[in-house]
Amino acid sequence: MVAGELDGARAPVPVEAPPRDPSRAARRLGLTGTLLMGVGALGAGALPVPNPLFGLRLLGLPSRNATISIAITYAGIGLLVVAWLWIGKMLRSNGAVPPAPNRAQLARTAVLWAIPLAVAPPLFSRDVYSYLAQSAILARGLDPYVLGPAQALGVDDPLTRSIPTIWRDTPAPYGPFFLWLGRGITALTGNDVVLGLFTHRVLALMGVGLIVWALPKLARRCGLDTGLALWLGAANPLVLFHLVSGIHNESLMIGMMLAGMEIGLRAGPRVLDTRFLCGALLIVGASAVKIPALLALGFLGTEWARRRGARVRDVAVSAGVLGGVTVVGYGVLALVTGLGLGWVTTLDTPSLIRSWMSVSTDLGLIGGQVGIVGGLGDHTDTVLVLTRGLGGLAGGIVVLILLLASLRGRLDPVTGMGVGLGAVVLLGPIVHPWYLLWAAIPLAATQGLPRYRRAALAASAILALLVPPTGADFNFRAYQLPMAIVAGLVMLVLLLLVQRRQLAGQRGVDVDAWPGRVPTPGPDPAPH
Repeated sequence: MVAGELDGARAPVPVEAPPRDPSRAARRLGLTGTLLMGVGALGAGALPVPNPLFGLRLLGLPSRNATISIAITYAGIGLLVVAWLWIGKMLRSNGAVPPAPNRAQLARTAVLWAIPLAVAPPLFSRDVYSYLAQSAILARGLDPYVLGPAQALGVDDPLTRSIPTIWRDTPAPYGPFFLWLGRGITALTGNDVVLGLFTHRVLALMGVGLIVWALPKLARRCGLDTGLALWLGAANPLVLFHLVSGIHNESLMIGMMLAGMEIGLRAGPRVLDTRFLCGALLIVGASAVKIPALLALGFLGTEWARRRGARVRDVAVSAGVLGGVTVVGYGVLALVTGLGLGWVTTLDTPSLIRSWMSVSTDLGLIGGQVGIVGGLGDHTDTVLVLTRGLGGLAGGIVVLILLLASLRGRLDPVTGMGVGLGAVVLLGPIVHPWYLLWAAIPLAATQGLPRYRRAALAASAILALLVPPTGADFNFRAYQLPMAIVAGLVMLVLLLLVQRRQLAGQRGVDVDAWPGRVPTPGPDPAPH
């Protein structure tokens, strides 16, 4: 009897197994994708000229097989997009709650995916080399709003050689705050292109950090699940590809803009509330990176005026305070940088190219072709000026309507800001996929997102595939891109078949969310 009692005492106490992580398989799939992208970037990325990897036995191998490197990169892009959609399909309108992955699991997944892209050469864009050159111009006491890199630094300067030819003679289109930060980077890195590149990436990651800080707070303010907002906003492939890997200064602009909006919305009704002034100052700083961020100031002001009663007097006081903050902010930057307001004259520099994603540009090009076919001559440039002007006017009217709706309380300021920036982008003269983040990231924190969750997922996935990883054209090698895409698709299909085989016979929210659904006979397995 005693022995039986002792045996019972020695019996192991059952320990409850930790809950199953439904994001684990998708996390591994996405990590495989970003690792492939990181390896492919050694040969398919937007590498400096001359390529510092040439001559290195292992790291230089991908650059000697560019087509294979592009194919590997496309396979990785496809894997990451599929993994992101897979997890997004697990999330419902109620967000990151069981049985879907929770917020902590989503955060681990996004960070894990970002690491290979953060340490690899840049992909999708060569803009970072323009940042380096324009900052160096300022550091040498010259005016980057008057001189282009080739004229100020020389064509053979290592900071000029990596810039695409079309931008070598153009002045900087970016605000003075960004160039002032870039001048600090130049002071640290000098003419070392690689060190300067990764220092700019640190700056971009700081911007992403601001987005991650502000987005869930804005989502909570709008009554949306924070996990859903972060997944569709901060972990979006467009963010990973163009802000983390591509190092676009949109990260700093959007991060400061969202942080300013969140801090400003915490303000009380006092005219000189510190939080209101600090939030406005952050937004002004964001606009001194890229000017469209200034639009957020209008929605912050209308919300503050609405809380005070939405009277004409309240609107006037709000406009006066925000106008004063803007003047002071720009004035301080003009004095600190020594550039004055010359940056206002170069804001149209990006419109030198003709973007097929811009509605106003497309209409201008169509109108020009109609004139040629009709025997009226080639007046494409004139028609473009007209259609782009009308597009800007239409965008301004949309923003004005949104501001009035926000003032009357029919529209929250975060939604108004996101929709307004979307109108400015889509009706503007130039549209790149990463420009759409101006609207997509704020809108990820709004109440309208759950209803359009699938549309947002699909649109982000398609836009993520539009830009070639090299960040350059394929003149004189047009065969290379289709060959690489076909090879990348073959690799992608094989990897997805392997993943599907691994899921066969299992059950769970992740298996149910897999495209086509793997057969899941039998009871649920014990959690592991």
